[in-house]
Amino acid sequence: MSNKLLTTQTNFRSDREFRNDVLPGETFPLGATVYPDGVNFSIFSRAHTLELLLFDRAPDPEPKRVISLDPKLHCSCYYWHVFIRGMKSGQVYAYRAYGEYAPEKGLRFDGTKVLLDPYTKAIAGEQIYDRTSASQPGDNCDRALKSVVVDTSDYDWEGDVHPRTPYATSIIYELHVGGFTAHPNSGVSDLKRGTFAGLIEKIPYLQQLGITAVELLPIHYFDVNDAPKELKNYWGYSTIGFFAPYNGYSSRTDAVGAIDEFRDLVKALHRAGIEVILDVVFNHTAEGNHQGATISFRGLDNQTYYMLEENPAYYHNYSGCGNSLRANHPVVSRFILDCLRYWVTEMHVDGFRFDLASVLARDAAGASLWHTSIVTANVLWAIESDPVLAGTKLIAEAWDAAGLYGVGRFVDLGDWFTEWNGPFRDDVRRFIKSDRGMVKRLADRILASPDMYFRADTDINRSINFITCHDGFTLNDLVTYNHKHNQANGENNRDGANDNHSWNCGYEGTIVDPEIERLRLKQIKNFFTVLFMSQGTPMISMGDEVKRTQQGNNNAYCQNNQLSWFDWSDIESNLGLFRFVKNAIALIQGLEVFRLEQALATTEGIKPYLVWHGLKLHQPNWNDESRHLAFTLAHPQLGEYLHVMFNAYWETLSYELPQLRSGHNWHRVIDTALPTPDDFCEPRTAPIVNQQQYQVEARSSVVLMAK
Repeated sequence: MSNKLLTTQTNFRSDREFRNDVLPGETFPLGATVYPDGVNFSIFSRAHTLELLLFDRAPDPEPKRVISLDPKLHCSCYYWHVFIRGMKSGQVYAYRAYGEYAPEKGLRFDGTKVLLDPYTKAIAGEQIYDRTSASQPGDNCDRALKSVVVDTSDYDWEGDVHPRTPYATSIIYELHVGGFTAHPNSGVSDLKRGTFAGLIEKIPYLQQLGITAVELLPIHYFDVNDAPKELKNYWGYSTIGFFAPYNGYSSRTDAVGAIDEFRDLVKALHRAGIEVILDVVFNHTAEGNHQGATISFRGLDNQTYYMLEENPAYYHNYSGCGNSLRANHPVVSRFILDCLRYWVTEMHVDGFRFDLASVLARDAAGASLWHTSIVTANVLWAIESDPVLAGTKLIAEAWDAAGLYGVGRFVDLGDWFTEWNGPFRDDVRRFIKSDRGMVKRLADRILASPDMYFRADTDINRSINFITCHDGFTLNDLVTYNHKHNQANGENNRDGANDNHSWNCGYEGTIVDPEIERLRLKQIKNFFTVLFMSQGTPMISMGDEVKRTQQGNNNAYCQNNQLSWFDWSDIESNLGLFRFVKNAIALIQGLEVFRLEQALATTEGIKPYLVWHGLKLHQPNWNDESRHLAFTLAHPQLGEYLHVMFNAYWETLSYELPQLRSGHNWHRVIDTALPTPDDFCEPRTAPIVNQQQYQVEARSSVVLMAK
């Protein structure tokens, strides 16, 4: 008799011994739900039989008890359910699913694999987890992750409420929870470095900068071992526990500590007036391709959870990560909605950024839904119309890895989704580096991209404008490197984008050359000036305000080290840039012309307007060889007037200035060619500009304000 069978029979005897505490249970809610007299378990699977494994501790190599679920008593239309009397929060559990293993049919039931509950709210066992054993034949009970029963009802939110900051007044800051405070010079204790608790200590920094929302790279439980050999997954886009926060971001060592520590973070950020947006990865899971790991979904119901190719042994790879979730299957759609609702109701988050959201715009077979009308039932519109999610921020990364480019579609077809504006990033980069033919494209981006967002009845701030994000060069590296330098990732520099629209200002990499360094700093300030002078919602990436560098690595997903971390000494080294960014944020937050929700007029009048100019007033040069643009931005009813000039040419240019009514003068607020503190002057002390023309230095930006 095999050891496996012997163990099973022993556990069945134990099962009979405790049979009085096992009841049929209910199909709803899914997951493990704590009641005063016990715990109800419910899970979806089309397996032939299911076992519920109960462990004393997550590292235990075998379960203390195995409950074999009788299909006649414990299964209702593929929902397996059981109620265990007397069970409490903290119980460690997992499943085995038995059925046909026939990859050529898309069936991958494997009773030798221990499986996580997709709805588990906490995960334990990372100290013994081995991805290889989950990927190869054989029993992996002694090296598998385990689920933990959690009662989330006893947390004291102390009257916490969602800030509900409108997009029109939002400044989004994308950051990595671990990387923000992991550096030894962060000033955070060793216990709290790289954790939710560590981030709490740095909230004053975010407030000082003027941030209204943090967009956190994935904090759902992810597989750190889903990375090249000898490296670890750092970014976290390898989710396996969508309801569970990642334990590595908690300073607490108990299995459920991450839940309350995350809620402490949310509560503290809300007290500071800062919203919490989660980066969520519903386009794929950590289980990978046909050679990947069996951790949860694959072993429970491969055909339901994943989009399979014509040969169902293989997975559609619209994510670029080996598999694609079948988001528009009813079971998976419900899973996604349940997850989002949980993070809003139980964890009080304020919104979500959907990674590779175009994968969610594919039907259950993988075909694009963009050719259909808005009335077509799909998970995206179910999310947008859900009453629990109403009022939250919904941000789409409107493309996927297989070419389904949907920028404009989420805004055009929906009423609440916003989008990362990829063309804003690309076109602003190309203008600032002096590419030809970019002036008209820049003008569209400044006006919140009316060439892509056509609807006149929607908020212009549904365009999330950004120059950089986690994926790609940092802003400092954008002006320091022409080429990616990703050798540390172990893929011979093949990974990461090759076309970054970057310019190294004359030398590849760091150099002690005052002229090159001055030019690079000026270019960084130019980027920030375009970002903040544009209509739409600005987003900045962690550390760009203090010249954070990744030494030319534009795909640092596996670099959990000082290459990726926020270096807090950069603040002292770059106080002038920090001051510039902070003051620019304060400027736009104090002006109503940057808080509008309707499109600006493009002719002068009593309504808010933006009028284009070139070197001469009212004569913008849209020629492909033009590298300059100016505009007057005004809210006449409130007396707000700005004149903005961008010069991406390599020589100084002279710009005509509009005449103001008697008693008013232009004052220089921003000139990126000047050293700190003259590069930004507070409006109340900004110097008067008496000339009828302004000399804008080569590769510089200027903002004047009328007073």
